[in-house]
Amino acid sequence: MLLLRFQAGTLLVGDESLAPGAPLPAGIGEKCRYDSRVRSFRASASDYPEILLRLHREGVPYDDQARAYQRLEGLPPLSRQPRFYQQEALEAWRRQGGRGVVVLPTGTGKSFLAQMAIASAARSTLVVVPTLDLLAQWALQLQAAFGGPIGTLGGGSHDPQPITVSTYDSALLVMEHWGNRFGTLVVDECHHLPGAAYSQIARGCLAPFRLGLTATPERPDGLHREYATLLGPLCYRREITDLPSETVLAPYETVTLPIHLDEEERLLYQEAREAYLQFLHENRISLASPRGWGAFLRACARLPDGRQALQAYLAQRKISRSPKAKFRTVHQLLVAHRHDRTILFTADNATAYQLGTAFALPVITHHTRTQERIAFLEGFRTGEFPAIVTSRVLNEGVDVPAANVGIIVSGSGSVREHVQRLGRILRPSPGKTALLYELVTQDTGETYTAERRRMHPAYGNPPPSPPC
Repeated sequence: MLLLRFQAGTLLVGDESLAPGAPLPAGIGEKCRYDSRVRSFRASASDYPEILLRLHREGVPYDDQARAYQRLEGLPPLSRQPRFYQQEALEAWRRQGGRGVVVLPTGTGKSFLAQMAIASAARSTLVVVPTLDLLAQWALQLQAAFGGPIGTLGGGSHDPQPITVSTYDSALLVMEHWGNRFGTLVVDECHHLPGAAYSQIARGCLAPFRLGLTATPERPDGLHREYATLLGPLCYRREITDLPSETVLAPYETVTLPIHLDEEERLLYQEAREAYLQFLHENRISLASPRGWGAFLRACARLPDGRQALQAYLAQRKISRSPKAKFRTVHQLLVAHRHDRTILFTADNATAYQLGTAFALPVITHHTRTQERIAFLEGFRTGEFPAIVTSRVLNEGVDVPAANVGIIVSGSGSVREHVQRLGRILRPSPGKTALLYELVTQDTGETYTAERRRMHPAYGNPPPSPPC
């Protein structure tokens, strides 16, 4: 009888009686390698479902001591009916054997789809989220849906339960010990999962049922192709333009406002830009190449004029991101939308704090303490604060349904970031039309950055290539 055991995020197959060169039955040998240290074959924990299925199909007797997850008995029925696309997504996920990635826009109820999948699989579940804000948000939603205690891992909490929510970092730390405790793995904002570190969360887990959730699956490094191995194939996708407005998402408009540098700023920008580009040209560095940025930083650290080149780069970027005209435009927009709920987005903390000081607005960055962040968001919800400023911490997942106006003061060239920021203002409510302003400094590198990040159907541009 073949013995299956879980050890340190891996699956041990066989026992000491198996010789190193002995063939394994049912074709599972291709998944395993002999480990002389334990005198057994070792496979990735994530291969557990396929290995078990092959053994079962071939009628090979086995003793499964690996699995420690349980069936969830007596789950209450969910309190509301799914929307049509949520039901379609669940059925597509089921057709793929309870494995796969679902792509839905921000604000369309991906967390409720996860609840449907958890109820369908009815196995001990781990939900993995990127931030502590999302950990608290998911825990409250799951408790409301299923009752009973919901475990949390992260932010000082270490309380595993049959349904548990964890940050990515905490899941990575415990997976080698607890990877056999969960039969369902739900990964929110799963575009973070591929890569050398976080991918071990999926590889070290036995869970047969896997659901990845994201609004923006593509990664510039191409590692979105790993979804099929880590979570299952892309099984369902809807973009913002595929869903009816008003009932699912608020109708929205996007407005690009050109910003012009003052004369003094223009001269400083040109001087810094020319110095920076001259350094690139002299050292034959192209930032368009995948390794261009790394080559630039190494050259800056190695060469005598590198420090000045880096300072020039930072200077021209700062001027393009936060010129005086942007602050004047922000003031005009805040006055025009004084009765709305407005989120101001920036690319960096320094600009966020500048705006907060200039307009007496609360600022949320990754430095903001949890209780202060909660107070700011509650004040924004009630109208005590008509506007808030953030750098990047509100890009993902955090629910701010009151927001109906977004102002992108500065940002990266990431399509994902841009779509996430649009999603923050699309929660529907009666009579609501969302409005997203994008302030773009003309005749600077910011114009190219803005063009890159708008390559998405939400902005009337072609969609990116499929992830898998």
